[in-house]
Order: sequence, then structure tokens, then C-alpha cells
Amino acid sequence: MHDPRFKRLLQEFFAEFFRLFFPSWAERFDFNDVEWLDKELISDALQGESRFVDVVAKLATREPVSGPDRRSEESWLALVHVEIEAADKVAPLRQRMFHYYEPLRRRHGLPVLPIGVYLRVGLEGIGWDVYEEYFWEHQLVRFNYPYVGLPALDAEQYMRQDNWLGVALAALMRVSKERRIALAGEALQRLVHCPENAYRKTLLCECLSAYLPLDDDQRQQFEDMVRNHPDSEVQAMEMGLLDQIEQRGLERGKLEGKLEGKLEGKLEGKLEGQRELVRKQLETRFGPLPPSVAAHLETLSSEQLTALGCALVSAASLNELGLGISANGG
Repeated sequence: MHDPRFKRLLQEFFAEFFRLFFPSWAERFDFNDVEWLDKELISDALQGESRFVDVVAKLATREPVSGPDRRSEESWLALVHVEIEAADKVAPLRQRMFHYYEPLRRRHGLPVLPIGVYLRVGLEGIGWDVYEEYFWEHQLVRFNYPYVGLPALDAEQYMRQDNWLGVALAALMRVSKERRIALAGEALQRLVHCPENAYRKTLLCECLSAYLPLDDDQRQQFEDMVRNHPDSEVQAMEMGLLDQIEQRGLERGKLEGKLEGKLEGKLEGKLEGQRELVRKQLETRFGPLPPSVAAHLETLSSEQLTALGCALVSAASLNELGLGISANGG
């Protein structure tokens, strides 16, 4: 099961994903109006259960897509289905890509472009994979789909580009063990100062920090590097994300070892303290908060409060943080 953060990242940087890995296709899609089909539930006969597909986008094309037999009516709308594989095996994704294609195609009556993404070991680089089925010597099915295997791509190459998604995903790409921490620091500094808005910046930095493949010793070195980084904005952004990751680990451990009632009380206390800290940071930066903004803070989860605190590093207004409308209405 992949982390939902990668799904959020992919949806936010969907056009950048195509420009990064499939640039010739990027020119053939219209990314100005993308409809996300988040609740595509498909029955998985192999697992005996139903499963939501990872990412399905419905969008217009800049040139028509022919029907499956190349003779039926052309379409100016298409679906793009991206399935994310975080496990260390290739075969399960192959089957899923095939089994999800036909229901999506039939349900929506639109051409479907399926893409597989490997976050860990798997197929290497960017290419095409195939799923086949046979009856004796007869081939009954041959299903082709493109894939992106992040671990085999050159981190240095993507980190130097101005596609900010590529800079963040460099954390999942190939780099020597000795170079990994330094590269992460350089990538983080680029992301903190990139021209994206505060929310998108936070998503990118969170991706880099969360997916960086480090052992315990390397993780400690990375945290020390961040704490002593000469760029104060890098320190502020990343320490907020590190606190978030640490908090998730603590909560997971407590869920395994303590009664639900006690856990809820402790988590609620920590959440209230976190909420008060963010409230003070907002007031220090922007002055007294309108009642509607203060009320909105009461509805935020720990993860949302952490993201808001990280976004404060570079935000110039409440509006940039997504709080301006609430403020005006208070």
C-alpha cells in the first residue's frame, strides 16, 4: 500500500509528471481542466476484495484518440490511470494494470492510458512493460503499458532541472550512498526557494524528506545537516517535516501498545498544543486573527497543522495559506 502523500503530490503536479517523464505526450493533453475520479472502486478477483485505483484523471486531449480497434469513433476526452507500486515486486503491478484497464474502459466509454510507477525496486527507468496470458501455446492476451521506475533514474540529472517535481523525486532515484545526504540537502534548498506557492512547496519538501531511503545512522546525519544548514529557511521547513514524521512514528507505536481511550486523550492534548503553537505563529506573522480563522484552526488535524506551519515559512499573506477567504468573512 503506497503512502497517500504520493497520490496528493501526483495530482497536484500532474502536468509536471508528464513533462518530466513523457514530454512528447505532455503536449497532446490539455491539463487546464482535469477531473479526478477518486472513487473508482474495482473488484479484484485475485485478492477477493474491491480496491480503489490509485489515480484516475479525466481530461481533454489536443488531438483525437482513436477507438480501441482504430476504426470506431475518435474521442477528444481520455482517462489517465496511474498505479503506484511501493512494494519490491514487479508481477503484482502487471496483473493489476491489466485487471483495472477493462473496467475503466467499459465504465466510462473513453480511451484509457495506464501508467505504472515503481517507488522502490522494480522495472528500471522509463519504458514499456507487458502482461501476457496463454492457453497452452496460444497467446490470448498481450497488454502493454508504460512505466516509470524511479530507483534506476539518475538523481543528479533530475535534481538539476527546473521541473520541481523531478527535484523532489530525486530522493527516490539512483545516487551513491556517500552522496545521498548532500544531494538531499541541495535539493531541499532548491525546493525551499523555488517559485511555487507555499502549499505546493510543502508537498515537494515533504516528498523529498519522507521518501529519502536512509538507514538510522544516515537519518541522524540528515537531521543534523538540516539543523546546522546555513539557510534558515531550509532549517525551518525541514524541521517542521521531521517533527511530523517523528509524530507519526510515535502515534503508530502508541496505537500498538496502549488502550484506545488513553491514546485519544494523549493525542488530543498534543493536538491542542500543536494548534496553539500554529496560532501563535500566525499572530506573530500576520497580527490578530479574525474569529473565523481561529475557528478554522480548531477543525484541522495534526497533519494539516504541520503542513500549515511549514507553509508559514514562505507565505506572504493569510490568503496564500488558504485562510484569506475565511479571514474576509469573519
